[in-house]
Amino acid sequence: MDLQDFLLQGEGREEEKKEAWRYFQEAYERQMKGDLEEAENLYKRSIGHYPTAEAYTFLGWTYSFMGRLDEAIEECRRAIKVDPDFGNPYNDIGAYLIEKGQFDDAIPWFQQAMEAKRYESPAFPHLNLGRVYERKLQWDKAIECYKEALTLSPNYVLAKRALGRVLGMLN
Repeated sequence: MDLQDFLLQGEGREEEKKEAWRYFQEAYERQMKGDLEEAENLYKRSIGHYPTAEAYTFLGWTYSFMGRLDEAIEECRRAIKVDPDFGNPYNDIGAYLIEKGQFDDAIPWFQQAMEAKRYESPAFPHLNLGRVYERKLQWDKAIECYKEALTLSPNYVLAKRALGRVLGMLN
């Protein structure tokens, strides 16, 4: 997403959106550098100026890095309320549920992510659903998911590895 996409979202004053975008970018930079507490504060400031699904989702991602999975899930739920067409929070909730060992609960979230109208990385939920089926020893379903991830993103290294791992175990 860039500033133009950010400014086109919803209604609101342009200055508030610009401030929200600035805080969002700074938060992301801090998050990538591992300064999670500051990233959390900056994402909250972004949301305070102009709440977006992206800011809530990335705040949730920050919480997941901190091991605060329930809070991460709650932020993703907020993101979905802001923009139900944005695929990332559905996928992220599923991924957090995998981390919590709640594999069956994760499945519908990945399926919703796959159906999202706005998702820049549509291969991700296929890989993650494959991970669920692999853990459940449902090899055919896992293989199908990994292949679909590779159809959507032929150079997706994690999907290539996962597919190779499962096929190798079955030989």
